[in-house]
Amino acid sequence: MTTREIRPTVLIILDGWGVASDSEGNAITRAFTPYYDEICRRYPRTLLNAAGVHVGLAEGVAGNAELGHMNLGAGRVVKTVFSRIQDAVVDGGFFDNSVIRAAIGSAVSRGSKIHLVGLLSDADVHSSMENLYALLRMAKRDGASEAYVHAILDGRDVLPRTADVYTEALEIKIADIGIGKIASLCGRFYAMDSSENWERTARAFTMMVHAEGERASDPVTAVRSSFLRGISDEFISPIVIESSPGVPVATVADGDLVIFFNHRADTMRQLARSIAVPDQGLVTPSAKPRVEAVCLAEYDRAFNLPVAFPPRHERGGLADAFDANSVINFRISETDRFPHVSSFLNCGLEAMSPFEQHIEIPAGDTSNRETEPEMRSFKVTDRLIRKIESDPSAVFIVNYPVPGLIAETGNLDRTIEAAQYIDTCLGGVLEKIREVNGIAVITASHGNAESMIASNGEPDRLATPNPVPFHIIDESSAGVGLRTGGSLQDVAPTLLGILGIQAPEEMTGRDLRR
Repeated sequence: MTTREIRPTVLIILDGWGVASDSEGNAITRAFTPYYDEICRRYPRTLLNAAGVHVGLAEGVAGNAELGHMNLGAGRVVKTVFSRIQDAVVDGGFFDNSVIRAAIGSAVSRGSKIHLVGLLSDADVHSSMENLYALLRMAKRDGASEAYVHAILDGRDVLPRTADVYTEALEIKIADIGIGKIASLCGRFYAMDSSENWERTARAFTMMVHAEGERASDPVTAVRSSFLRGISDEFISPIVIESSPGVPVATVADGDLVIFFNHRADTMRQLARSIAVPDQGLVTPSAKPRVEAVCLAEYDRAFNLPVAFPPRHERGGLADAFDANSVINFRISETDRFPHVSSFLNCGLEAMSPFEQHIEIPAGDTSNRETEPEMRSFKVTDRLIRKIESDPSAVFIVNYPVPGLIAETGNLDRTIEAAQYIDTCLGGVLEKIREVNGIAVITASHGNAESMIASNGEPDRLATPNPVPFHIIDESSAGVGLRTGGSLQDVAPTLLGILGIQAPEEMTGRDLRR
């Protein structure tokens, strides 16, 4: 296989590394970051929009890691599957979706139970409550006598200790629509694990299938009881709701229909696999019910499950440009963010080209990120440096998730530590880049760590709409200027320009270099 000869070029993506004025809650400016400070002083720098309409969201809505990587890889503002679903709900097309209608119709004709599984949140990062409500309306319209909601509790993309509010809102909407019962509750820590910690997924699975977990008769009271015990939304243990003492409202059984309504793939993949994919997952086939399943979006092509809104691969992105020009490119991150530097950066494409090589660093214990704020950053850095040494004529795309993931804990001190660990990693990477006469481009997928204290003085764990930095480190290109007013879509054409490659015509982003 003939490959293109290029200087070693590294694209470093820092999750949650936004830019804001210095403040008590800004973990980035409060951290001791001598290497990053040197980068800001010595090399070209500009700010990029990473939220709102600039990345395909509504005006003022904070960005996120998934969407950030999609825009970085596409070189244009990406219309997400969430946007497509949202548009379909608004224009009515959702209610005529052939995949959903066929599944509901089949369940009604069989007299089977209908289960709706997903995150109870209005942050729209992983799911939308409007989509859940639309499914309830469809079930009622198409003749279902009942539908059972297995609600996953958020507290990460929305404020903590609000799960009772969302649960109560669902109950009110259920009464308004005239169909629906909450069958179970579970924090996303268990039900939406994406680090292959199957013990957590098993907790959610056995709750839904075998009614294992705490028992409660009233969902809202059950959530508030967890709060009183010091357990916040995402960490709430599986709770089985009972219709009468000892009798669960509903469990998932043979012949039932299960509709997974999350639109984001990475955090629903394990649960969907455990429940709906034969001979796969954490349980034996004998313990797994034979169900009909529908996924609102595609979680994994290998599942071979019906998908209501299948992916539309955005052609002409960074991956296609690398392929067309025979550029070897390595994708490096730890497990939590590996889908971001692979399928998300490739705009949803799961297949790997011959020029793309993956290096996934296994995650450590993620049960309490605050105890290990560096996560696997040093292992990621070590593998990156060794790859630069062994395969210098390549592009290396590396993601460091810790600024964003540790900021999501709300622990400011640990996030400051995380920023300092990342600074040390940057120092090591840049030393190697200079040694091999390479190029480094540094940016971020979204903001978070730069604003961690809310206006009421409480910890703020949510992503922000703040801009993110963009730097070019190239000792042989002194004097290069960078324009202002850019966004994440401009990174791919800039990177290709640095490599001397013509950007695909599908890219609407523009080279940031003047």
